[in-house]
Amino acid sequence: MLVKHAREVARQWVDEQGSRTPGFAGAFFPGSINWLAEDAVLPATSDVDVMLVVEDSALTVKPGKFVYQGVLLEVSLLPAERLHSPQDVLGTYNLAGSFHVSSIILDPSGNLTALQAAVSRDYARRRWVRRRCLDAQDKILRGFVRDPADPWHEQIVSWLFPAGITTHVLLVAGLKNPTVRQRYLAARELLVEYERLDVYEELLELLGCANMTGERAGQHLTALSEAFDAAKGAVSSPFFFAADISDTGRAVAIEGSRELIARGDHREAIFWMVATSSRCQKIFHTDASALASRFAVGYQELLGDLGIETVSDLERRISEVRDYVPRLGRVAEGIMAANPDIFDERPRKICRQLSCQPERVAARRATKGDVSDRSTRS
Repeated sequence: MLVKHAREVARQWVDEQGSRTPGFAGAFFPGSINWLAEDAVLPATSDVDVMLVVEDSALTVKPGKFVYQGVLLEVSLLPAERLHSPQDVLGTYNLAGSFHVSSIILDPSGNLTALQAAVSRDYARRRWVRRRCLDAQDKILRGFVRDPADPWHEQIVSWLFPAGITTHVLLVAGLKNPTVRQRYLAARELLVEYERLDVYEELLELLGCANMTGERAGQHLTALSEAFDAAKGAVSSPFFFAADISDTGRAVAIEGSRELIARGDHREAIFWMVATSSRCQKIFHTDASALASRFAVGYQELLGDLGIETVSDLERRISEVRDYVPRLGRVAEGIMAANPDIFDERPRKICRQLSCQPERVAARRATKGDVSDRSTRS
């Protein structure tokens, strides 16, 4: 299906059903679809994100993933207070990208349309790009909240997602989409463009999968697939992510990972495999304790290959990410300095952290197909 057709299906769902949500104040596309051409083919392993803006901040249960007229939608809720002003959005790294182009689905009051116009005007202004990079860095440092008494899978998640935001800092600096599931693949493509694959290997080292082989990743996916099928049949509690561990979510979580591994992007598949494995473990822990021991082995083997077998290992990994944030900020500044699309009122400073200059970045973009084929894969 073409992107433009998928967007039309999403609009129809909002018109017919989403707009009936209590306190409905509008809807927009928040995800990767904003970065795809209208005539591009929507990947079979991708969903279409839809954000419903609601006046009632007490609404917390999102509709989640479901198929509507042949399109897999992922519908979430956002309190209207989060969109108070263009400045609020421009400085929030995981919101601004949703408004850098026309993304509005339905806007009864006209507020979203005005917001989008203001955000898109200043989206590439240097001070706002820097503000968003700092917002992402701050989210890393604030994200390591864990209680030693928490179940192991909860402690893993408290490390995994902040560690994954390291990719977002760089993607934001490059004016790229801070995507979720394929964040490492997107970061690699960005760092190829800026001739900084050395930084990419550092990101993989922080995750623990720099030396992961395709064969081993495939073995972990087989174990995950079995756990996933058991978990989706056992879930009964109202988990925030419940729709991701379901028949409809399987195309993204399992088949999407399989696709990455098959084409040689096995290291890039690991982040979402660990996230999905941890969610399956949470379901077993809460709703199906009899299955917990059966699937614990595969989970521990996956973590073991990432170098996390004990609490001390996890604490070390958290410290490594914390210690890396200053370097990450310097690399982000270098990308911003070399990015020809970022502007401000002052003369552009010459990039001293990157070997390339804006003109070289532009030249590499012109031959991006050739450059991407030379990216490092292990």
